[in-house]
Amino acid sequence: MQYVIVGIGGQGILFSSKVLGKVALSRNENVMGSEVHGMAQRGGSVISHFKVGDYRSPLVNSGDADVLLAFDQNEAVRNLHFLKDGGSLVVNIFDEGSFKNEHLSKYLEKHNIKVHPIMGYEILKEHMGGNFLFLNVLILGALCGAEVSDITLEDVKEAIEQLAPAKFKDANLKVVDLGFRALKN
Repeated sequence: MQYVIVGIGGQGILFSSKVLGKVALSRNENVMGSEVHGMAQRGGSVISHFKVGDYRSPLVNSGDADVLLAFDQNEAVRNLHFLKDGGSLVVNIFDEGSFKNEHLSKYLEKHNIKVHPIMGYEILKEHMGGNFLFLNVLILGALCGAEVSDITLEDVKEAIEQLAPAKFKDANLKVVDLGFRALKN
């Protein structure tokens, strides 16, 4: 499986990559990844390439990603080229109308891209008092709920329990469940 994880600085993209890496390693799978930070500290683009399986290079080529995890809808659109035909997009959206754009809809249809939107900010406002620092685990839960990979909710929870700082562990586990339920079919 090839994943590309995108967002803006401060959204927890690198922690999400660590969680996915922990899951793969716990299964004795080969894993490799690479991060491009850009202007992350100033709210700029962050991209993480992540591969599970027998690969020689950590970078995902354009048109090869099975899954695009997007913590920001604008970054999702900018990075759609990474998805293969028939790939899946799990995306945090703040404007439900944004993916109803005629040109974008045609692109998604032409490439048979399955879109799994989640209103992440709304969920975090309602259940976490607007603490958006948990967006990363919300998206990981959504990945599991959308069933677009073989990563299970239990896999993610186990990795979070091992990686999250003790004071945030319970909140992370609560939020990963919220993301899962939001996209569970």
